[in-house]
Amino acid sequence: MSKSAKIYVAGHKGLVGSAIMKELQKRGYSNIITRSHKELDLTDTSTTARFFQEEKPDYVFLAAAKVGGILANNTYRADFLYENLMIQNNVIHHSYKSSVKKLLFLGSTCIYPKMAPQPLSENSLLTGTLEYTNEPYAIAKIAGIKLCESYNLQYGTDFLSVMPTNLYGYNDNFNLETSHVLPALIRKIHLAKLLQDGHTDKVCRNLQVTAFAKAQPILNTYGVTAESVAIWGSGSPRREFLWSQDMADACVHILEQTTFDDVKGADTEIRNTHINIGTGEDISIKELGILIKEIVGFKGKLVFDTSKPDGTPKKLTDVKKLHQQGWKHSVALKEGIRMLYNWYLEQQ
Repeated sequence: MSKSAKIYVAGHKGLVGSAIMKELQKRGYSNIITRSHKELDLTDTSTTARFFQEEKPDYVFLAAAKVGGILANNTYRADFLYENLMIQNNVIHHSYKSSVKKLLFLGSTCIYPKMAPQPLSENSLLTGTLEYTNEPYAIAKIAGIKLCESYNLQYGTDFLSVMPTNLYGYNDNFNLETSHVLPALIRKIHLAKLLQDGHTDKVCRNLQVTAFAKAQPILNTYGVTAESVAIWGSGSPRREFLWSQDMADACVHILEQTTFDDVKGADTEIRNTHINIGTGEDISIKELGILIKEIVGFKGKLVFDTSKPDGTPKKLTDVKKLHQQGWKHSVALKEGIRMLYNWYLEQQ
């Protein structure tokens, strides 16, 4: 890739896209184009087509998506399926129509069956039933993988797919209703620490309310007190977490170094050409909560609400294919959480 090549990062304001932007700039790429959702609605076919016709990017990172945690995925099932399908279909199709040289589609390891053998190999795709709570999002992402594969096979494009594990990092979503588990726990435990220290004024500022009487119902809803923090489920599910800048480094590395020919293999039936991006290491939700408690300095208890769903029991990626592409993660989880918490404090 030439440093002056025109690169379109779709979803540049999110956790994934902003990390990719930062990595591209760090590597000296100078011709990066972006559009906010207000400027370009990627679910709209005609405006997406016009954008590609006018801009004609050389390379595309497809990081735009509707994302959220268990609650959001299970509540807005139709929205997650429809909007993600539309974004993917429009960007991938019009990348082909405008002769994009290479595209990198970003999915998620939730594409794998709920009870797939661990660690999750790329070859486990479509071998069993998906986790129910995030089934619509997973189906959309599976469709994106297959769309990239199919355009490559039918039209000779070079569209790659990567499946990052659970990500966390700068510009993360800390919304208590829609965030993923790690940033949600950071915010909840931070609020509990503020209560523990008697800083009700800072609690109000954090929750954007004018009086503590208005903050109390919100805290009750999410199980936050000066003595304890409620966590959905039993705490036993195990999850893998990857620092977002590590993910971005892997994505740019793959777009620079890997082609569809490198991953399609020699079988007559070409399947599962996507690449997992992860650390190959996991931690239980209980252990994660204890680690965040330590970093935040909260002395209270973690209370596990077993009336709420756990989700998939274990999600650990097999990263052999990624390592074969010459890449390995560098940021350990404890270091990453500390960096993210310090960043979060700076935003307050």
